[in-house]
Amino acid sequence: MYYYYDGSYFIYMIVSLLIAGFAQFKVKSAFNKYSKIKCNKNITGEVSAKTVLEHNNVFDVSIGTVRGFFTDFFDSRNKSISLSDEVYSKATIASVSVAAHEAGHAVQNDQGYLALKIRQKLAPITQLCSNLAMPLIFIGFSSLPLHSNFILKLGIAMFTVAVLFQIVTLPVEFNASKRALKSIKETQMLTEDEISGAKEVLTAAAFTYVAGTVTSIMSLIRLLLLSDRRRR
Repeated sequence: MYYYYDGSYFIYMIVSLLIAGFAQFKVKSAFNKYSKIKCNKNITGEVSAKTVLEHNNVFDVSIGTVRGFFTDFFDSRNKSISLSDEVYSKATIASVSVAAHEAGHAVQNDQGYLALKIRQKLAPITQLCSNLAMPLIFIGFSSLPLHSNFILKLGIAMFTVAVLFQIVTLPVEFNASKRALKSIKETQMLTEDEISGAKEVLTAAAFTYVAGTVTSIMSLIRLLLLSDRRRR
């Protein structure tokens, strides 16, 4: 296990924690700020999602609630949007923005957005790889090289699939926000001044995906370097 817990491990952990902490701070700060500012037209998150769907001629998606903070999501399997209580029933800039973003995913699904299709295809295998990657990597590093090189390579390969999934997720999230803002403008749900707040909320939320992807890529590079050093 020396190969895994070397000096670079602690550097990686510190950098990762800083990136993740900053991303969480940004999204919570933006959401808390704009969840206290009511929109002029008194539009709730539920109405926002419905408006985006109807504006893009999507009529077969249901909208419901889910518990938690920032737990909002679109499920392509049953064509449903689940919004947290803070988003579903509140008429704030933040709730309108987040709900519109999730509706943007539904529009992507309806229009066959390529990056979303790839992400959906990768999802089942990614879940399996994510569960097995780290145990295999730990076994690979803790065993004798003669018996563990294959296990280590397999674990790193599975981790690579998980990283690829995160990379593919980035254009999906950015595009959903782009669609959301476009629909918000065209339907005039928010005023010009309010739209700047919506952009801030969606940009902060997108940064959490960027931060997660960056730290995963850093971890993959570190594993490849350690694996190469072990072979030598």
